[in-house]
Amino acid sequence: MKAAKYIPLTTEDLRVVVVKQGEPIRRCDIVIVVFVVLLSVLLLLITAHFLLGARVSPRLNISARFDCYPEGVATEELCEARGCYWDSSSSPVCFYGPGFGYEVNGDIRNTSYGYTINAVWKEGQVAPFDGVVQTLRVDVYYDTPYRLRVKISDPSSNRYEVPWPPRSVASKALDTLYKVSIGIETFNFTVSRADSGIPIFSTGTGFIFEEQFLQISALLPSPNIYGLGEHTTRLWLPTNATLTMFSQDSPPIPAQPTENLYGVHPFYLGLEQDGRAHGVFLLNSNAMEVQLQPYPSITYRTIGGILDFYFFLGPGPDQVIQQYTELIGRPYLPPYWALGFHLCRWGYMSANNTLAVVRRMREKGLPQDTQWNDIDYMHSNLDFTYDMIRYGELPSLVEDLHSYGQKYVIIVDPGISSQLPPGQYAPFDDGLKSNVFVMNSTGQPLIGAVWPGSTAWPDFTHPNASSYWTNQISCFQSEVAFDGLWIDMNEPSDFVDGSDYGCPNSQLEHPPYLPFAMRSLRNGIFTKTLCMTANQFLSVHYNLHSLYGLTEANATMSALTTVLNKRSLVISRSTYPGSGAHGGHWLGDNASEWPDLAVSIPGLLQFSLFGVPLVGADICGFNGNTTQELCTRWQQLGAFYPFSRNHNSIGMADQDPAVFDDASVNSTRDALLLRYQLLPFLYTLFYFAHTNGSTVARPLFFEFPADSNTWALDTQFMWGGSLLISPVLAENTSSVEAYFPEDRWFELRTGMEMAARGQTVLLSAPYGFIPLHVRGGAVIPMQAPNTTTAQSRKNPFSLLVVLSDQATASGYLYLDDGESLDIIETEDYSLIQYSVMEGFLGSELIGGHGCSVAGVAVLGGIQVFGLTSLPTTVSMNGTVLPNASIEWDQTNKVLGVQLTISNMNYAFNVTWR
Repeated sequence: MKAAKYIPLTTEDLRVVVVKQGEPIRRCDIVIVVFVVLLSVLLLLITAHFLLGARVSPRLNISARFDCYPEGVATEELCEARGCYWDSSSSPVCFYGPGFGYEVNGDIRNTSYGYTINAVWKEGQVAPFDGVVQTLRVDVYYDTPYRLRVKISDPSSNRYEVPWPPRSVASKALDTLYKVSIGIETFNFTVSRADSGIPIFSTGTGFIFEEQFLQISALLPSPNIYGLGEHTTRLWLPTNATLTMFSQDSPPIPAQPTENLYGVHPFYLGLEQDGRAHGVFLLNSNAMEVQLQPYPSITYRTIGGILDFYFFLGPGPDQVIQQYTELIGRPYLPPYWALGFHLCRWGYMSANNTLAVVRRMREKGLPQDTQWNDIDYMHSNLDFTYDMIRYGELPSLVEDLHSYGQKYVIIVDPGISSQLPPGQYAPFDDGLKSNVFVMNSTGQPLIGAVWPGSTAWPDFTHPNASSYWTNQISCFQSEVAFDGLWIDMNEPSDFVDGSDYGCPNSQLEHPPYLPFAMRSLRNGIFTKTLCMTANQFLSVHYNLHSLYGLTEANATMSALTTVLNKRSLVISRSTYPGSGAHGGHWLGDNASEWPDLAVSIPGLLQFSLFGVPLVGADICGFNGNTTQELCTRWQQLGAFYPFSRNHNSIGMADQDPAVFDDASVNSTRDALLLRYQLLPFLYTLFYFAHTNGSTVARPLFFEFPADSNTWALDTQFMWGGSLLISPVLAENTSSVEAYFPEDRWFELRTGMEMAARGQTVLLSAPYGFIPLHVRGGAVIPMQAPNTTTAQSRKNPFSLLVVLSDQATASGYLYLDDGESLDIIETEDYSLIQYSVMEGFLGSELIGGHGCSVAGVAVLGGIQVFGLTSLPTTVSMNGTVLPNASIEWDQTNKVLGVQLTISNMNYAFNVTWR
């Protein structure tokens, strides 16, 4: 018998219950519908009988088929053995027919949070592997009016579930933006918009829940999908890709866009055809893959845990991220200095060489807030040590930095050396006493290898881990007064596969299914990492692997908060949803190549979606030798990464900005001074990220979701909704194509208004220049820059008023002392709103108690873009200002007003008539 050749039906399940709030659900209500439906099914089956063996009708969209043999090359015989359908002319060639999966068993039961359902595996079906779960429990939670949760679990087994974030709701939300419908004869569910009925996620055939293979597919409303990281894809994800997610020590390579990298983020933002947005989050930390198909459709395959979905209804893109970060944790508010420029390299090789680089940056007048050191500062690559010969002057180096108002950050890896005799290395001895290391299957610390040789790894889910880690950080900080920590190698990475003695022969080490990108690895799932059978406090490493970076970041930021008693900086390589609450991320070990420069923009925008706004790539590239042109262009772009750091590898040529010629130095200085001038605006964006989850760097479609020209655009990006950055991303060019959505735009430096609206134009971008534009309707706070944030914060502020077509504008300024803890809770800050209408600029303190920093800050002037002529009079608080305080650029129609307002907490107004 050959596998059947099947014409897919337009609907897979013809009995559907639409679940409405407040109504009892009765199966008897649909008896009449059932009769009609069954008669229709019978007629369709008779038709299909005559078509079996024929070629599929070309009028049917074959992209809606879901792969029945995803683990390898299918044959017709293998396909037949699974009871699936075969068509060698299409992809996939082996696919599920309608109705494959589970059916609802019993009534749908109302609960305080929504309702619950039992679903049972249909008799006679063949699951791909052993261990299908026969009965499932489906819980539907009406969490909030804009957030829905659908949890599918095994009621007979205490399966692993991700322990974060807290997910309980007291009662069912009312007046929701969504509605849910449930398929009965074949269990499926559809989440739709309540107002339009448009489905945003509609599950279909092929639903499987096995012990180590969980699969679910859904039809989507549009192909505009963003997220699902960490990869080197473009921002707009291709709908013909399979994306693997499992934390892996693998450098970002633009030519390998679907390979899994350091972090795992099973979240996507979908943009619908009308410009409304929604988000979907699968809370699962096991190895998984997500397959996108052109229908458009999505298939999730994970090898453990449960299926725990969250849906966010937006409807705006930024609202989706606000709703998502409300669940996973709001981004933390970094200290002000963390937004300055950072400099690092692996291979300074001594404290004196490091200080020499800092001094040449100062001599060239190049802004720099923070100096970093990579592992070469350590003694024999041992954490919490420094080389007393090459880096013996390290404490003095830090003192020098602090005397200039600069900061110091060092790298710490999670691997703790296990090869020194007892009593000679406290971090390992203390870890043994506290019982905090990841254990092997025999109950002993699992030993692998990283930079220092044989190592053990702290289990950051262990109750003793926080105090252990805090103690190590505290002891070393008393020797070297660092201000922040860089945590690397925390996928976790292991230079041997599994451990020094291999891994047990277990289905955890050799699962029946491996996600696509992992199948070519030399030892499968434990290649370059720990054994999956390793034991941690909360579960086996098989389940917790991709959470390692998150748990370390949490422990590290907690330790720094305790030790320093002020806000600090943690930059982590491995991340998971919620990591942004504990620090930032850099995009990993990129290369000094032009494609790496270009792919850094979608990288940072993806992490904005993931709730990690403090993000950037290694400026000028990490691996390989950069060129002066590439590094200069990269410094221009990197000056507008939210996290701005130049870093490169050992053995490579120096690439700090001061080593290049005057033209390059001048370009970098200009770009960085612009960044420092805009830091009050950037810090305010981080305030809103911390308090309501808004993005900092964002794609253009966030501001213009109805403009289809923005949907795939990732060569430009914005700070907030006001600043447009259009960098040069190609070699040997002095121009750049830039798209200007339908609105009013002005060149940042001159105030010249752009004629383009809803158009792509070719902008001049000579060697030392990055195009920057501001959008009409904004008030942007600025400050006279200096070469450190400590010095810049002493300078006068200014306001850039950019008028809309209606001659209005608005904006905010957030001020605090830049480092205190719990600043929002104590309200020791100032949030000032600026509004412009009909030639009247007013200020108002709308948040905080009015901090002392704002009380002594000076507002020294304003600029107004978008006027048509020189005003007759300009007044402040009702007093006409003298002509000497007024400047007018007739060419660009820019008004400048010099002011002296010595307490920015106080309301003031400026008018022009």
